[in-house]
Amino acid sequence: MNKLNVRKAAVLGAGVMGAQIAAHLANANVPVVLFELPAKDGDKNGIVKKAVDGLKKLQPSPLASKDKLKYIDAANYEEHLPLLAECDLVIEAIAERMDWKNDLYARIAPHLSATAIVASNTSGLSIDALAQGLPEAVRPRFCGIHFFNPPRYMTLVEIIATRSTNGRTLDALETWLTSRLGKGVIRALDTPNFVANRVGVFSLLAVMHHTAAFGLGFDEADALTGPKIGRAKSATYRTLDVVGLDTLAHVVRTMQETLPDDPWHRHFAGPAWLQALIAQGALGQKTKAGIFRKAGKDIQVFEPATQDYSATSGDIAEEVAAILKVKNPAEKFALLRQSQHSQAQFLWAIYRDVFHYCAVQLEHVADNARDLDLAVRWGFGWAQGPFESWQAAGWRELAEAIAADIAAGKTMSNAPLPAWVFDGRNSVHTPEGSWSASKGGYVPRSTLPVYRRQLFPEWVLGERLVTLESFGETLFENDGVRLWRLPQVDAGIGSPSRPRRTPSARRWWRAFRLPSRRSSRASTGWCCGTQHPSP
Repeated sequence: MNKLNVRKAAVLGAGVMGAQIAAHLANANVPVVLFELPAKDGDKNGIVKKAVDGLKKLQPSPLASKDKLKYIDAANYEEHLPLLAECDLVIEAIAERMDWKNDLYARIAPHLSATAIVASNTSGLSIDALAQGLPEAVRPRFCGIHFFNPPRYMTLVEIIATRSTNGRTLDALETWLTSRLGKGVIRALDTPNFVANRVGVFSLLAVMHHTAAFGLGFDEADALTGPKIGRAKSATYRTLDVVGLDTLAHVVRTMQETLPDDPWHRHFAGPAWLQALIAQGALGQKTKAGIFRKAGKDIQVFEPATQDYSATSGDIAEEVAAILKVKNPAEKFALLRQSQHSQAQFLWAIYRDVFHYCAVQLEHVADNARDLDLAVRWGFGWAQGPFESWQAAGWRELAEAIAADIAAGKTMSNAPLPAWVFDGRNSVHTPEGSWSASKGGYVPRSTLPVYRRQLFPEWVLGERLVTLESFGETLFENDGVRLWRLPQVDAGIGSPSRPRRTPSARRWWRAFRLPSRRSSRASTGWCCGTQHPSP
């Protein structure tokens, strides 16, 4: 399979994710059949129709326009399985139960087209194990396809191969997801929680651990872990409320059960206050109360010490605020390490432990450092990935600081940094490629033709790719606007050819308002696979 032409798709499961995946396929004018169990009473398509109707009420809207609903047809497993024969892409998005998924695969297998790609939207179950529930003839066309919530707005899609998946199937699917749905695709390894959630959830656990260790309030931690450090406006604890505290507990429990050999395993457990809130039914935004709640016009925050809510403040100390304004990353990290203020020590600790985790786990969770950084940026709304931040602040100096803290027992795990961290390098991202711990070398970017057509591919620190700030011939520029004209480009990845001025190129002028000529990119406001505008 060299090219995927999705004339019709099917989504199995009309829950929150399934319905919104169907909506985003419809946004791209792809006809989609949305399946669910037959309703017990009345119209057997009642469950699906209710889910589709609910798409009109969600905010932000999963639909580009309401007329996109005409591309979604309701179906149920009892009456409409023969419709699968017309589908080129079948996405399973039912509950995270291996037995339920296997039962469904057995039901759909006889009806699948002989060329259809079949994919599971699981967020953490083993893709290879899921493949065993399908006939051998289907397995080369089966893979994982992990959308982040909400699918219309989140850039990241992780695709995961099994031992049987045909490489051409993955190439075709990645090309289609990129060109038709506008996604950023990462090929994840078949490990628990894949790439973004594995690192992103650990970062949340690190914040939770150090919030308690340094005696900070939840609102104080949120003030420190949001846009001030290039992360989403909802920061950490507001993110947990939007995701759902019960959902967080489930994900953490999955890590605890499936990663017994992880050196950080003892931290894969919800704290007592989290269990207490869940027991009270305070699950976050969906129950109107969680870590935060609204009392009239005021926002209150949960206090573990009193097991009650109080008014929020979330002030950042002047000393720490001044450090966060420092533009040089190496100087900023040095000041955080030197400061004796609890907020500064907290920030250094959460950075340090995520750097430590990523270095140790890179070979197990991602093909290379670029994939890990882009997955966290696209899936959690960070302005820079963990390795980018480490590299920007001075690789060797931070490596030595992390090693010193490991030796002093200050880190969340005493696992040593891998040898490659100290092999004389100054970076993991280079013009030649990004470091792969599993392969012991630098991996260049994908050479799929779809990426050769991109003028401005998403780049990571250390690559020499053309950017908006440098591309084309500058005609006018000030601190806020750059006006330029586009040269003719070749098929290289963001590489301009000799700038021959064609008539159309001379007429094609573009102005871009830049947030800052020196900033990398603004925080997106999306985090943990769930969209959540700031309160």
